[in-house]
Amino acid sequence: MEAVFVRWMDRLYLASIWIAGSAITLMALIIPWGVFSRYVMGTGSQWPEPIAILLMMQFTFIGAACAYRAGGHIAVNMLTEVLPRPVQAALVWVVDALMLLICGFVTWYGINLCRETWGQGVSELPWLPVGATYAALPIGAAITFLFVLEKCFCGAQHDRAIVRYEEGLDHSPAAQES
Repeated sequence: MEAVFVRWMDRLYLASIWIAGSAITLMALIIPWGVFSRYVMGTGSQWPEPIAILLMMQFTFIGAACAYRAGGHIAVNMLTEVLPRPVQAALVWVVDALMLLICGFVTWYGINLCRETWGQGVSELPWLPVGATYAALPIGAAITFLFVLEKCFCGAQHDRAIVRYEEGLDHSPAAQES
């Protein structure tokens, strides 16, 4: 059962990486268009800024879940590293419990925020509900919740090849010539 859950989390991780990567790539393409249309063509487009903000929210909240699973998040260990091993182990469980609590809170209230604002429209994009722009918040929190559960029951995943795929690549000049 544990292996099946980890495989599903691997799929979720890869999908989240693709969503976050696509969001940042699209944002990098949209922002120059906004600058070009405003300063070169003299007719600023209304849509690039709200779309770029929406994509940044996707990148931030879904990408943060991926960073958590990969162990790439900011962690301040200065105090905990000087504590005895049993206290350190207890604090790991406390941190995981607090992460689950916070992710559950953000998921629950994020869904309520999306639901309550779904009927409002973004002024620059009237077809886009405000609730849709907030959707990355509960989605990212729910994904992080699942990754924290995975860490609690299956162990940390940050040393696996799926997370550290780039470290397995051979970047030597000989490998690039062939």
